[in-house]
Amino acid sequence: MGNNVMLGSVYLLMAAMLVFAALISRREPLAKMLTYALAWIAIFAAGFVLFTFRDNFDYVWQRVRAEATGAPVHEGKELRVPMAIDGHFWIPAEVNGVKVRFLVDSGATMTTIDQAIATKAHIDVEGAPHQIVKTGNGFVRVAVGRVGDFEVGPMVRRNFPVHVTNNGDDLNVLGMNFLSTLQSWGVEGRWLVMVS
Repeated sequence: MGNNVMLGSVYLLMAAMLVFAALISRREPLAKMLTYALAWIAIFAAGFVLFTFRDNFDYVWQRVRAEATGAPVHEGKELRVPMAIDGHFWIPAEVNGVKVRFLVDSGATMTTIDQAIATKAHIDVEGAPHQIVKTGNGFVRVAVGRVGDFEVGPMVRRNFPVHVTNNGDDLNVLGMNFLSTLQSWGVEGRWLVMVS
């Protein structure tokens, strides 16, 4: 018998003895004593469950926060992004230290940022080559730029290529050129799971 099993058994035995002693010392009807016994058993069972999962509280808190605020859950090399109320996956990132909210779009070939974000993040596209690309909203003219430090949760990409658009819609898209650098990614229920 391992130490953990012995400690758990001792805990349960002590809890049962405490409940039994408390009930014996009272002169109550049997039905009331059974009610008290069940209440004490429930209290000790809850304590035992909390004690058992004490190492997972941080993860549980992250999941609760994710459901309430939409913040991603990070554990090890895995980043879980909850689906937003609009049915899309939105993820916070940093572009050269500037906080940016991206729409995850597996239909987009390139990660695209707005010109205003490129200016804040000091991405120089002056004199950069321009292209016309087809998007879900039609054709858009973009400049080709590079981000020195592109961070999505724990995942950091250096000298990362992006398209910079000047259409003024303030929509930043995380495309396949980022997703394809991951070990794996996919949708599980209401969660986008990204593994670096």
